[in-house]
Amino acid sequence: PFCQCCGLPFEGALSSTFRCPHCQTGSFAFSGARAALVANEFSLGLIHRYKYHRNEWLEVVLAEFLWNQLQWLGMQSGWDAVVPVPLFSSKQREREFNQAERMGRFLSRRMGAPLAGHVLKRVAPTLSQTMLSRSERRRNVHQAFAPATSEGLIGKRVMLVDDVFTTGATSNACARVLRRMGASGVWVCTVVRGL
Repeated sequence: PFCQCCGLPFEGALSSTFRCPHCQTGSFAFSGARAALVANEFSLGLIHRYKYHRNEWLEVVLAEFLWNQLQWLGMQSGWDAVVPVPLFSSKQREREFNQAERMGRFLSRRMGAPLAGHVLKRVAPTLSQTMLSRSERRRNVHQAFAPATSEGLIGKRVMLVDDVFTTGATSNACARVLRRMGASGVWVCTVVRGL
C-alpha cells in the first residue's frame, strides 16, 4: 500500500486508498508521484554508483525498474511529454550527464511520448538536499526552476522524471513551473522513493 498522492509506501495490509499525513496537510502542484524502488541501502547504493562513480551500465537496470513499475501501475501511456528535472549548468558540467534526462529519454522511447528536456531550466544553484530538513529543502528549491522556452504546455499531461523523491520539494518546485506553463497535469516518476 502507498499514499495515492506522494507514493509513500506503508507496511501492512491496507485495503483502501489513502493519503499520508504529509499529503493531507500539504499542497502539491503535481497530481501524484510514483517510484519503482523503496529507499534502502541497496537502491540508494545503485543510484550513488550510477551518479557519482559513472557506473553507466546501471542506467539500463534502473530505467527498466522504472518502466516495469509504470507498466504495473498502468501508467505507461497517455503522456504528451516527458520532462526530466534539470541540473544547474555547473553541476551538469561537473557530472557530465543528467541522470534524470537519461532516464527520461529511455521512458520517452518506451512510451512513444516526446522528451521535452528543453522546457524547464534550473536557474539557481542549490545545496544538496540529502542533509536538509523538509522545510529547508522547500526553501532551497523555492525559486530554483523556470521555463526555458516560451513553448507552452497548454493542456498537456506531463511526466516529470527524476532519480529520487524524498519530501517532494524538488518535484513540487518543477511541477509548479510546468503548471504555470499550462500543463493540465504533472505526475512525478522516480527510480527511488525516499522515506
